[in-house]
Amino acid sequence: MSQWRGYYQAVAGRPPRETLITALDNWEREHPNAPRKQGIDLGCGEGRDTVEFLRRGWDVLAVDSEAGGLDWLTARDDLPKTGKLATLQARMEDADWPAADVINSSFALPFCAPARFPDLWRRIVGTLNPGGRFAGQMFGPDDDWANPGLSILTRAEVDALLAPFAIEHFEEQNRPGKDAMGNAKHWHLFHIVARKR
Repeated sequence: MSQWRGYYQAVAGRPPRETLITALDNWEREHPNAPRKQGIDLGCGEGRDTVEFLRRGWDVLAVDSEAGGLDWLTARDDLPKTGKLATLQARMEDADWPAADVINSSFALPFCAPARFPDLWRRIVGTLNPGGRFAGQMFGPDDDWANPGLSILTRAEVDALLAPFAIEHFEEQNRPGKDAMGNAKHWHLFHIVARKR
């Protein structure tokens, strides 16, 4: 956990990401009386998005490769008693998960090895129920972290991945900023909320 502890501390208490909020709002608007709602949070980290699933009464499987992140999540003081939480320590590309209504992956998908990304994306699409949402971010080639070990995508490649979806929110950012630790960083991001047709 040592390499990630500083990150968890830096983001502690931050609100859920807007892409997840939009996906959940849109899904719940379509299914106001759903008896059960299944979410998956891939690369959940310390749980800022997982907590939002639970707060709304969703069942959620939180997946992360770091045991420390899952420990941080389950020890949170603000962990809601609503919903049902399951955790799985595994890399996203090795994890199994059930069919889902919303699959969230905030700033995590790029860390899948490029050779395994196509299969991971196929499983995300395949396990989303019709009308389900994907919410998350992908990194573009101008991002400071872009390197051959990460899954970096051009705008055209992202558009191709989203062919099975109706786009509900899409924002491309290519600008200087800071990372979670406050270090200067150039971001090239695609923020996505998409509804599976």
